[in-house]
Amino acid sequence: QPIIGMESLTKEKVAIKILDKTKLDQKTQRLLSREIANMEQLHHPNIIRLYEVVETLSKLYIVMEYASGGELFHKIQAEGKMAEPDAAHLYAQIISAVEHMHGKNIIHRDIKAENVFFAGQQMVKMGDFGFSTMSQPDQQLNTFCGSPPYAAPELFRDENYIGCYVDIWALGILLYFMVTGMMPFRADTVGKLKKLILDGTYVIPTHTSDSCQFLIRNVLKPLPTDRFTLAQISNSDWLTGNDFPSAHSPYDLMPSYSKVEMKAEEREVTNALRNFGITDEHVKESHVKSSRSSVTGTYRIMLHRAQKKNSEPLEDLTDDEDLAELNEASGKKRKQGNKKSRFCAIL
Repeated sequence: QPIIGMESLTKEKVAIKILDKTKLDQKTQRLLSREIANMEQLHHPNIIRLYEVVETLSKLYIVMEYASGGELFHKIQAEGKMAEPDAAHLYAQIISAVEHMHGKNIIHRDIKAENVFFAGQQMVKMGDFGFSTMSQPDQQLNTFCGSPPYAAPELFRDENYIGCYVDIWALGILLYFMVTGMMPFRADTVGKLKKLILDGTYVIPTHTSDSCQFLIRNVLKPLPTDRFTLAQISNSDWLTGNDFPSAHSPYDLMPSYSKVEMKAEEREVTNALRNFGITDEHVKESHVKSSRSSVTGTYRIMLHRAQKKNSEPLEDLTDDEDLAELNEASGKKRKQGNKKSRFCAIL
């Protein structure tokens, strides 16, 4: 379970996943490398952002964006089913996030309410890419991943499966949970749960609207190819009138002082890095270390903050300093004669 930390230069709250390197077998190391690589490719307002990887002799620290509102699962567990308009508003964000993943051939394989996090009252972000994998649209996979209550029938029935269909099934289970506060398939053993999922027998409560029932039934189809596509889900009557957030513009994962053409946000962040006393040598060193550089972590946090300020008005940013204030603060430090670079630290 991630803990909360603070990046020392920007004072940004972050989530930190701590791993004991001595307990990582080869399979876990492969999954971890894949998780890091996949997260670095994603730049969507409804997906948790990876900032930095900190490595010591015995520990590995994965530093990520912090969503302060907790899990969707805990909210529904505590407050019960969501009103359909509220659920639809959040579900559209989740669909948009999964479309972004699948557009980059990344399959999540562990979509569930526990992996959806509130970043504000009306904004959620998908996280935990520990089981994610790269997969072409027609590529067959054979590893069972995820939580059994969200598992598609082909995971129990067939030797191989196509990743995007498994994610779409899990989205159907998630929708059912959001609007009913219950799971469609409920059993006290995995064996009984497997039988229910393979039989495809479930009941949708009558309080659920016709358009929502229609969507659930067309996502939870036993045959993968019969399921609604993400485009069909987006265009369904139940989601009419909801916003589907666009991905952020692609950006360089590494800071650069020599890049000629920069977006306004990149230039603003680069200036702030200089004001913090981060030199050309520090930046060159960060390119060698990639995500394992504290300079890279600071750069990504500041750039993401600038993007959020411009395109994520629904997110709760009350704990964040404005980037302009950050520039001003860093400038003051420089004037005071602080010429040494202050590297990132996990508090």
